[in-house]
Amino acid sequence: MPMSPRFPAVSSPQSGPCVGVVGDVYRILVSGEQTAGAYSVVEAIVPPGSGPPPHRHSREDEGFYVLEGELTITVDGRRETLSPGMFGNLPVGSLHFFRNEGSVPVRMLITVAPAGFEQMFMEVGVPLPPGSKSAPPPSHDDIARLLEASNRYGVEIQPPG
Repeated sequence: MPMSPRFPAVSSPQSGPCVGVVGDVYRILVSGEQTAGAYSVVEAIVPPGSGPPPHRHSREDEGFYVLEGELTITVDGRRETLSPGMFGNLPVGSLHFFRNEGSVPVRMLITVAPAGFEQMFMEVGVPLPPGSKSAPPPSHDDIARLLEASNRYGVEIQPPG
């Protein structure tokens, strides 16, 4: 599928589609449609105790830049805690997960290159009003939708353990 040319994009605090995905808030700041598939950037708000199970991406590198709170990431068995101003790079194919082990929400920017993974958030997420800071807790249907969609997006999810 040919991508359209890149064009300038500006996001304000109230712009960009916002969805709840298994309890986290994801707001698309710039999509692959705006970068000709080169990358996407998503703002995420992760409440205390939240985070995905171990998984690996077969198509894209993923990076986390923490703005608020502390995020614990585990990449190929190596555990790190990221505080505001820190960046973590997760190479394609690495087994990883993150968790907010603190008592306040984590707000971070997620970069994905090449783009496309942000479309999974839009497909499986629950639409939220602009500027949302919280999402409903995940239902069994939400988790089932995520597990089903992950294969189409080249993501292998492993059971927590």
